[in-house]
Amino acid sequence: MSVSCGVECVVCLGCSRWAWKRLTYVGSYDSESWPPATADEFEPVPRMCRAILAIYEDDLANPRFAPPGGYHMNPAWVAKLVHYDQTQGCCPPYLIYVDHDHKEIVLAVRGLNLVRESDYKVLLDNGLGRQMFDGGFVHHGLLQAATWLLNREAETLKNLWIEHGPEYKLVFAGHSLGSGVVSLMTIIIVNHRDQFGGIPRSQIQCYAIAPARCMSLNLAVKYADVIHSVVLQDDFLPRTPTPLEYIFGSIFCLPCLLFLVCMRDTFVPEKRKLNDPRRLYAAGRMYHIVERKICRCGRYPPEVRTAIPVEGRFEHIVLSCNTTSDHAILWIERESQKAFDRIKESAVATDPPLQQKMERKLSIEQEHKDALERAVSLNVPHAVTSTEQPCDDTDPSPSENQGEATSHRSSKSSRTKWDELVEKLFIKNASGNLVLKRDINVND
Repeated sequence: MSVSCGVECVVCLGCSRWAWKRLTYVGSYDSESWPPATADEFEPVPRMCRAILAIYEDDLANPRFAPPGGYHMNPAWVAKLVHYDQTQGCCPPYLIYVDHDHKEIVLAVRGLNLVRESDYKVLLDNGLGRQMFDGGFVHHGLLQAATWLLNREAETLKNLWIEHGPEYKLVFAGHSLGSGVVSLMTIIIVNHRDQFGGIPRSQIQCYAIAPARCMSLNLAVKYADVIHSVVLQDDFLPRTPTPLEYIFGSIFCLPCLLFLVCMRDTFVPEKRKLNDPRRLYAAGRMYHIVERKICRCGRYPPEVRTAIPVEGRFEHIVLSCNTTSDHAILWIERESQKAFDRIKESAVATDPPLQQKMERKLSIEQEHKDALERAVSLNVPHAVTSTEQPCDDTDPSPSENQGEATSHRSSKSSRTKWDELVEKLFIKNASGNLVLKRDINVND
């Protein structure tokens, strides 16, 4: 009797301890060991948020949903604004904007529209381990959307970059669903820079706002020099490995779903997660905006922490009333602007900084190399070392492209050719437009 009573006490204490740790876990714990971001590297984030918000406007000259302070965008510089009636349900609406002030050609993609069936088609078109790409696994539906968008706008982006000169950057930005589209689009462009006028790798940047988990860990770390993911405090989307179709299919019972996912992942060892090649992650370098702390009411001035984590990459669900509000693009734009202003104020000092600008640039490059080496040391499937990373001015060789079809799954450095990917996912109809093969089967 006493033995069973003791066992019950131990179980109760263990469950109580687990519940206490989970309920008191706050988002700031994920990045508490990360170094702070600098003003130079975080400066584009508020601008990219405003570019995404501009997609919601019918006329940027007469905005209806302008954030505080306005968009700071010249309507005359909008090269293209595409809404749902023009995307044929293949991807969310997007904007192409030539920012002459910052010498950037920006392609921004909006997030999920809960009342649009076409957005759900992109989300639902996925299966665990269904789509392998560039030596890793990716979300199939998001890859389809990225391929369709590139096939439609590649010539426009190439002509704009050639017209305005090599000093201009090619910048992609997306929120939520759009973040997955632009992340995978960036990977395709980086591996096919010859089709974009030979643009250097260093001139390509991607900003995934409230990022979706769309690629395996080896790809998430491999492209951390060009893809930047921005997470506001407790945002649920980059934290849960649950497929996106389950997340948004259960949006009205999201707290229940997140609680169940939290319980399940608590008992999954970290090593098992890292060794699962099909597990998807948010891409690239992470920027975590922190504005709340435990046992403190309200918000405090936001700070930004950054790193390229391999293990502990936003693996903990935060049971918080802010998990959904922290996902909103309006709130992210507001808090990122506050954080950037605060970083600028703290950077203004009479004494020279402890770390010079050139030293910081070198440290960013070293962080990426260290993350690649860390992924290899942890036996992350298909991880590559820094010596295997392509040089900035080196394009894929013909021999790599020829051997790609036979080593698509086995070779770590395999690359899916753009034309082959288009042929695999789409077919041209009588009018010459690309149509998903799945849609043709349905109509038949």
